[in-house]
Amino acid sequence: MIANRDRLATSEAREIALECVEAGIEAGHPRTVVRDTVALEGETLRIADATYDLREYDTLVVVGGGNAAAHVAVALEVILGDRIDGGVVVTDDPVETERVTVREGDHPIPSERGVDAADDVLAAAAAADGDTLVLAAITGGGSALLPAPAGDLSLDDLRTTTDALLASGADIGDVNAVRKHLSALKGGRLARRAAPATVAAVLLSDVVGNDPSVIASGPVAPDTSTFDDALAVCKRDGIDAPVSVQARLERGAAGEIAETPGPDDAAFESVSNHIVADGMTALDAARDAAAERGYETIVLSSRVRGEARDAAATHVAIAEEVLATGRPVAPPAVVLSGGETTVTVRGDGTGGPNQEFATSAALELAAGGGVEDGGEIAVAAVDTDGSDGATDAAGALVDGTTVVDPDAAREALAENDASPYLESRDGLLCTGPTGTNLNDLRVIGIE
Repeated sequence: MIANRDRLATSEAREIALECVEAGIEAGHPRTVVRDTVALEGETLRIADATYDLREYDTLVVVGGGNAAAHVAVALEVILGDRIDGGVVVTDDPVETERVTVREGDHPIPSERGVDAADDVLAAAAAADGDTLVLAAITGGGSALLPAPAGDLSLDDLRTTTDALLASGADIGDVNAVRKHLSALKGGRLARRAAPATVAAVLLSDVVGNDPSVIASGPVAPDTSTFDDALAVCKRDGIDAPVSVQARLERGAAGEIAETPGPDDAAFESVSNHIVADGMTALDAARDAAAERGYETIVLSSRVRGEARDAAATHVAIAEEVLATGRPVAPPAVVLSGGETTVTVRGDGTGGPNQEFATSAALELAAGGGVEDGGEIAVAAVDTDGSDGATDAAGALVDGTTVVDPDAAREALAENDASPYLESRDGLLCTGPTGTNLNDLRVIGIE
């Protein structure tokens, strides 16, 4: 899975970190989680704790989008076979399917082909009727992959706004509150388009807290955010949105544009959302992999958020405490966390939150903290979808030997240019598209 694994695995601490990363990502792949949570028993389809009698429907279609949406579609085809009558999903990680059409879009910034593909998803949903069962494959990345500009907004409006939101350091809930009010599909509008069909969503969560209305901006989930909330995010985070975007949000706040459908909307009477995997799926598998190798383990949290470089300092401090005192666990040990850190972009470089986390961690490790040769603690930080920010690296793996020139590392952080710095230090961790998206996974191996 890790293309440059051999080059990265130069110590015991690094080896266990890599093993845990691979175990976490593999555990969250749709072929695993859909098989474990979706089953066909005679004419009854079970999704998590819900059941659907297929005899009640004339048609069954699959729609949706996200980094892992095509893999979810394949997993559903394995279970349902020719009971699936068609459908369309949008992804940036296409795979071959038998009955569901796979369209390509782009992530993290929306594209023209994403707009065209989202139109196809909306059309497939609109064709559903009261005798249709719609299986919605919704995963992280769907916000960018299913753009669907609302009203008279253009793709450029969405691109400019998305770029500004992602650079602001705003958390994903705030980012998606804005995106939902600029889209004809997000914020429950796909469910409204599919009504009165029965909609059962299969979700892979990449957000802290697993709120279905935030995952991929909640295409089939009730939305409690408002146009006022979206305006507040833009004001608070200094988003210089295009005039057309600002005007739409202001018109919506004034009641001139209908709000996204909320929990009481009739569109959700036959809609259910089922989360089949989340960040804890990856963390549990990583913890099990470490335990099988004889390592003590501790999961700090699946909800770590905030500025990536600040979170890194705290993680390293905990690892140093483990090494120096054996608290809260004794080495050899693995310290784990998940969640989603962010980056406030001030420079013009290349990288992502996990690469900034790793660079900051490497600086902290190089400063000392009781390690003798720099190799006793290794820190891996990855985005489980295989792309950290808009880069080809999933993240990075570092230790106390990574930084030899602290000024160069600090300059990379100041310019938000962690990727080329880590590449020069042979620290990038590359997987390619992984087929899943369960947010960030951080593994600290301690000899």
